[in-house]
Amino acid sequence: MSEPPAVPELQTARLLLRRLTESDAPGLHAAYGDPVAMRFWDAPPCRDVEETAARIRQSLQINPQWHAAFAAVLRDGGQFVGMVNYHQRVPAHRRLAVGWILAAAWWRQGLAQEATRALLDYCFTALGAHRIEAQIEPENAASLRLAELLGFCREALMRDCLFVDGKPRTAFLYALLRPDWDHRIV
Repeated sequence: MSEPPAVPELQTARLLLRRLTESDAPGLHAAYGDPVAMRFWDAPPCRDVEETAARIRQSLQINPQWHAAFAAVLRDGGQFVGMVNYHQRVPAHRRLAVGWILAAAWWRQGLAQEATRALLDYCFTALGAHRIEAQIEPENAASLRLAELLGFCREALMRDCLFVDGKPRTAFLYALLRPDWDHRIV
């Protein structure tokens, strides 16, 4: 697998996905600062916009070879909707993981599916991934539905695989393989 290009802009019917920047902190804080939106995330909610900005700065320090976060903004008007990312990329094994989060105002509108579908396509084509994974907590019904709509298969229950605020969390391991993505019904 070759070196990935700089983080590109991706477009969908309603969204522009571009590299997350520190100036996105107020928009991302609508999700990162919301205890309901963050209840299944691998970190506690941010206390304020500055803490959200600090998380963004930390993310931007990681080489896109291994991790990249994309701001999802409306093509019409540029309003911040949420974020999708890839992480834990292992080029030698053509494997990586993905995640997604939207601000609550944008839930149940198909935007997470639209953004994640574009990210998956990028990961399979430009990054040469063969296997894409997602860890989803059993109580996260919306993300479980989204993963299954996108073609992911549940492979395992990983007990106490995460610690958030000092408490263990269990997650399902979902995976999507390139041949399954290539043969999906659009």
